[in-house]
Amino acid sequence: MILAPSLLSADFLHLEQEMDLLNASEADWIHVDVMDGVFVPNISIGFPMIQALAKIAVKPLDAHLMIVDPGKFITRFRDMGVQSLSVHYEACVHLHRTLVQIKEAGMKAGVAVNPHTPVEWLTDILEETDIALVMTVNPGFGGQKFIPRSCERIRRLRKIIDERRLPALIQVDGGMDMEHSKLMVDTGVDVIVAGNSIFNAKNPLEMIRMMKRI
Repeated sequence: MILAPSLLSADFLHLEQEMDLLNASEADWIHVDVMDGVFVPNISIGFPMIQALAKIAVKPLDAHLMIVDPGKFITRFRDMGVQSLSVHYEACVHLHRTLVQIKEAGMKAGVAVNPHTPVEWLTDILEETDIALVMTVNPGFGGQKFIPRSCERIRRLRKIIDERRLPALIQVDGGMDMEHSKLMVDTGVDVIVAGNSIFNAKNPLEMIRMMKRI
């Protein structure tokens, strides 16, 4: 299982220390949530902060764009040092073009779907997809409760990917504590994004170590 701690739950007053912690941990990726206040009702970090974080990150940066018209910014994220870039199915009019552009820029291409979006809608785009990100909460805010019906959605997506023998990874984001992370891995998930359960733990390094051993 690939573990990607989400900086959305980090202490923004001490981001350098939080990055040092993640760099020293067993985490695989560092997840960066980018929100514009339009596609989702929240605003998070922007280009200057991501550029600064990329300079000290020793783990791959995995950016999740919760913004409208994400295609305008693909090369900019690449130039800042992002290794994987996920855009929302619901935000892209020309999704195939956007994914191709992400790959041509040298990054892994991801597609995220909101809880109300049928995972079957990804069927015709999975061959262009490196990461299928299934939201297990409504996007925009950390600390939300896991939506139970996400399990069935993951099973359906896992079946589609396996039957077609595609290399796409399934990633989940939202409500990922130890219990739900284990449930997701058992259901067929490859990548876990976890925020509050890591950064609010008494010992984040130990929590990461424990989650990696699920």
